[in-house]
Amino acid sequence: MKFPNDFLFGAASAAYQVEGAWDKDGKGLSNWDVFSKIPGKTFEGTNGDVAVDHYNRYKEDIKLMAEIGLESYRFSISWARILPNGKGKVNEKGIEFYSNLIDECLKYGIVPFVTLYHWDIPQALEEEGGWLNKEVVDHFVNYATICFKAFGDRVKHWITFNEVLCFAGSGYLQGAHPPGIYNDEKKYFQATHNVSVAHARTLLKYKELKQYGEIGISHVFSPAVSVDDLEENKLAAYHANQFDHAWYFHPAIKGEYPEYVMNILEENKWMPEITEEERTQIKEASKHLDFIGFNYYQPQRVLKNKEKVEKRQKTREECIGSPGNISFDGFFKSVKLDDKKYTKYGWEISPEGFLDGLRKFKEEYGDVKIYITENGLGDQDLIVEDEILDISRVKFIEAHLKSIKQAIKESINLKGYYVWSATDLLSWLNGYKKQYGLIYVDHKNNLDRKIKLSGRWYKQTIEERGENL
Repeated sequence: MKFPNDFLFGAASAAYQVEGAWDKDGKGLSNWDVFSKIPGKTFEGTNGDVAVDHYNRYKEDIKLMAEIGLESYRFSISWARILPNGKGKVNEKGIEFYSNLIDECLKYGIVPFVTLYHWDIPQALEEEGGWLNKEVVDHFVNYATICFKAFGDRVKHWITFNEVLCFAGSGYLQGAHPPGIYNDEKKYFQATHNVSVAHARTLLKYKELKQYGEIGISHVFSPAVSVDDLEENKLAAYHANQFDHAWYFHPAIKGEYPEYVMNILEENKWMPEITEEERTQIKEASKHLDFIGFNYYQPQRVLKNKEKVEKRQKTREECIGSPGNISFDGFFKSVKLDDKKYTKYGWEISPEGFLDGLRKFKEEYGDVKIYITENGLGDQDLIVEDEILDISRVKFIEAHLKSIKQAIKESINLKGYYVWSATDLLSWLNGYKKQYGLIYVDHKNNLDRKIKLSGRWYKQTIEERGENL
């Protein structure tokens, strides 16, 4: 079996992680420009001031992506580059940069797939309350509308938000991401609700403009699975899926929040302020959702937690995504199992868990169009005689593409796959030591680029439409 011709093979990035040029050409400060400079927040004080200098080297990067044979490039727009204060006067230099980037993709036949928000809110809006302030929803819709009107003639694939669970959870429960608030469940659920409203209103605005493209949202896809058949552990897995998946998927797809979660929020006085108008907007937008994006790296193996929960800010080391964490409400714990395979950063490698999760998603939500908007291996790449031999990444991507192939055979509506990431990039809290790219970036030698073994392998896979996987 070959992958269908309308299936997009791509790779992805995010503005803060690649662009650099943090204060150039009229760009305003983002929350990450400020937060990453607080001592101790990131590995060795690394930040995105330069990142991998994609802002100045995008032509070189797109040319390398074309050499790999990428059919699509998923990238994000920095809100603060378009509107330095998040509102007010548009920065024309920002519009010009993204317009040029889009044109460069199209020059090589690479489909631009654009994310409007990948964690970087303008600092001026953060200081006004960020995602806790309902006024930010208006500002986001305004920003999105500017992007639709500037780029919508050439961009036909839009993502409103990337991984709300991550930026809200790390920002309001763990304190590891901006705004650095921790253990505040009320704020977490208010922020996530406000984002759901912003997504809904942005989607409806896009449809109103009749640009004849598609728009969706990307969420973490990390299915929770019980470690055994004990009822309490099966309940722990259900609880995890309700809070980590259903809280996000239900409003986007079904137009309402999951009853299980809502009941618990009510009991604990964590319920966000939700207006009837907002409920109507979420409901209406769900009818017009074009696709859902999944960022899949690993499943969660969980059991019922019986340990006392320590209420404190999490350290950077505790927020690297590996198992061993207790949920914010103390209900479940993720664990590492002896019979599973893990990366050197402790993330489980489970293409089987991916396929099983896709099957369960279809059972719950029906025939929703899905793009795998992120999937990849964070590693420290092996270099032998100037060649980057990232064999483990090749094996990782190959195994997950096999699962996707099987899912398509089972009529799961998968339409694209994006390797995280196109180039090596800044790994938010972990600096540059953790590499994800198909293209190597040499931080010891002028940020020189070179296609890795995985990039060459991916090129062949794309040419063969995955027939020989």
